[in-house]
Amino acid sequence: MEKRMSLHRIIVDADACPVKVEIMTIAEQHHVHALFIASYAAYQSNSLSSSYVRSIYVDQGFQAADMYIANEARSGDIVVTNDYGLAALCLPRGCIVLTPRGKELHIGNVDELLEQRHLSAKARRAGQRTKGPKAMTLEDREKFQHELTKVLFR
Repeated sequence: MEKRMSLHRIIVDADACPVKVEIMTIAEQHHVHALFIASYAAYQSNSLSSSYVRSIYVDQGFQAADMYIANEARSGDIVVTNDYGLAALCLPRGCIVLTPRGKELHIGNVDELLEQRHLSAKARRAGQRTKGPKAMTLEDREKFQHELTKVLFR
């Protein structure tokens, strides 16, 4: 089977991304450039870098990493984020958006997800407790790797 060179870039909302190693591995294997965008608050002296992987640190200001990603993202880029607001900014630009669990976000589901996020925030402000995300499992990581690889070759 012949490997075809991908024209995509992977742009990662890296502040709390649980699949950094998986992304870096796939980027190296498939010769795809990956940008890990994080705030200086998440700075690591052993930043991810290689011939295909770069770490970029931005100001710690509110939404600084998200704004950098939204401004950097281009049609065909793959954006990895759990942030539905960021997804809503990137999708109209022609980006493909994946969550770290491998769920593809698109124009048809992001509005509903934003509404759910709004309702959960409203409930928390009213003093209600809401569930946080489940812990990442090996199956979640495998699904993400599968979906990212699939997106790279479609």
